[in-house]
Amino acid sequence: MIVTIDGPAGAGKSTVAKLLAARLGFDYLDTGAMYRAVALAALRAGIDLNDPKQLPDLARKLDIRFQEGRLFLDGEDVTELLRRPEVTRTSRFVADNDDVRAHLITLQRQYAMGRNVVTEGRDQGSLVFPQAEVKFYLTATAEERARRRLREYQATGQPAPSYEQVLEELLSRDCRDASRPWGRLVKPPGAIEIPTDGLDIPTVVDRLEAIVRDVMTTTQRRTTQQSSPQPEDPR
Repeated sequence: MIVTIDGPAGAGKSTVAKLLAARLGFDYLDTGAMYRAVALAALRAGIDLNDPKQLPDLARKLDIRFQEGRLFLDGEDVTELLRRPEVTRTSRFVADNDDVRAHLITLQRQYAMGRNVVTEGRDQGSLVFPQAEVKFYLTATAEERARRRLREYQATGQPAPSYEQVLEELLSRDCRDASRPWGRLVKPPGAIEIPTDGLDIPTVVDRLEAIVRDVMTTTQRRTTQQSSPQPEDPR
């Protein structure tokens, strides 16, 4: 089974998806971390981010793997480095590059093959896994998302931008994400929208888990009925 969680930046997708996967016993796919890993590699390599060819060439050479909830880039655990402000700012160049996105989508589909997965991002239910059994769309106001993102910055121990800067970056990103010609931010067809303003993380996870388990029960019941022998026609 594939469960997708889409939504704008700062809506709580990563935290909710990770906890939901743990509760369900599913694997967790953090697609945003994959884009950030490419951004980190680009910063280290000093490549021209505006050159449409350098980023795809770099991305195809990288070994990006998930292991026990951690992301490894060419064998190095870079999980903690991915939330640094400079990586966040650079990741937009990665996300805007169609060739990089196509490569990472291929990796995402390969990862999910034959697994039970909770995956989150901006295009998971609409583009990457349109056949997903359960799709969610998490939302929150820009102001609430800015506060959450600022707390993430502060948790890294690195110098954090101001709230006003974070809010401006989020609003700009919302505009870019919604206007991309491919892989843009949309509510996927059939997705269940979950507004998260005023809700704590456990409450959101509880709500999503209940929905997923209901679908799992319904699917299992239908499968059992289809596999059960049908009574013979007495006529």
